[in-house]
Amino acid sequence: MKVKPTQRAGSGRSRVAGADAGRRSRRVAKAARDLSREIAPLRFGPPVACVYNPLAYARRPHARYVARFATSRKRVIFLGMNPGPFGMAQTGVPFGEVGHVRDWLGIEAPVDSPPKPHPQRPIEGFACRRSEVSGARLWGAVAAHWGRPEAFFARHYIANYCPLLFLEASGRNRTPDHLPQHEQARLFAACDRHLARLVDALEPEWVVGVGVFAANRARAALGENGPQIGRITHPSPANPRAARDWAGTAARELAALGLCGSRTGRPPAKP
Repeated sequence: MKVKPTQRAGSGRSRVAGADAGRRSRRVAKAARDLSREIAPLRFGPPVACVYNPLAYARRPHARYVARFATSRKRVIFLGMNPGPFGMAQTGVPFGEVGHVRDWLGIEAPVDSPPKPHPQRPIEGFACRRSEVSGARLWGAVAAHWGRPEAFFARHYIANYCPLLFLEASGRNRTPDHLPQHEQARLFAACDRHLARLVDALEPEWVVGVGVFAANRARAALGENGPQIGRITHPSPANPRAARDWAGTAARELAALGLCGSRTGRPPAKP
């Protein structure tokens, strides 16, 4: 009679954890695909001249980001506004400044071109030499505090509320809050649904808006029965408060919320 080998301690738990990780990341990936499909028919009038959707043309690095890091229940989702021209627009990763995405997150994949690229804002993917200031500040602060991506993503995640980049004829970035209300209505409805799906998949205790717009949209989309909503200063170079020690400012704002006081994400110890 053959004797079945004894199951190693913890192997069952590992399989369960692995299945849960895969389930979460697949749900987040599906939510992104659904959002991309829902916004595809939308049209935007002047002064918007070009619209980039990196969920479509930069889907491969975005999929790697989701598969690697949307694998566990999060304490905090940090929510940005929309892609920047030298960040997510190039890499498919929120706040995705090329150097940090490639060298710290360890993500690099081919990026296609949007259907009608703006001549002054070409998509070069990971060959882009321009640095996204907001992304460099945010990911630089995350890397300095947590050291390794795995330590940060164990309990945190970064996403954008709106996946579209809007460019005027001059090449100037036009943010979603400056779109006409009738254009905002359908766009924001789709983005609200996506945020609700993301929260459902990752089950965060907090959604922290990176800037006022993202915090307000999170509050509108998730209501009073969702996770707690907080806000930190946006790292944009257009924000005067971010010009001097943005990382220190954000750390103090998070500490005031009781968040990110250590690499585990627990509140700082009281003196």
